[in-house]
Amino acid sequence: MPMTTLEVGKKLVELSKQGKTQEAMETLYSPDIVSVEAAGSPEMPAELRGYKAVEEKAKWWYANHTIHSADAAGPFPHGDRFIVVFAYDITSKPMGNKRIKMDEAALYTVKDGKIIREEFFYVTG
Repeated sequence: MPMTTLEVGKKLVELSKQGKTQEAMETLYSPDIVSVEAAGSPEMPAELRGYKAVEEKAKWWYANHTIHSADAAGPFPHGDRFIVVFAYDITSKPMGNKRIKMDEAALYTVKDGKIIREEFFYVTG
């Protein structure tokens, strides 16, 4: 039986707190995942489709940011969706090696026990 939306959310938060983003993606994401960022760039479009594209985005993000600390709060479920709030202390290579604190909310949609859509909300610019 597939996991419920709440179970998927709890597992995502648990793995995120342990720094196991790759494991979370491998076990919780649908092969047809759609990922939508608040902003895109020449290196990375705002919307990506398919597991491979989303995995490459994550690899790019980790290669271009040093994470000093990260935390995840939630999940906050609502039907087939849930929100997780992330807090990061990072140094960003694309921002000239600037160290920043970043808060981000992510809305996830679940179908058949897998995350089929993720949308990220954060202040840009």
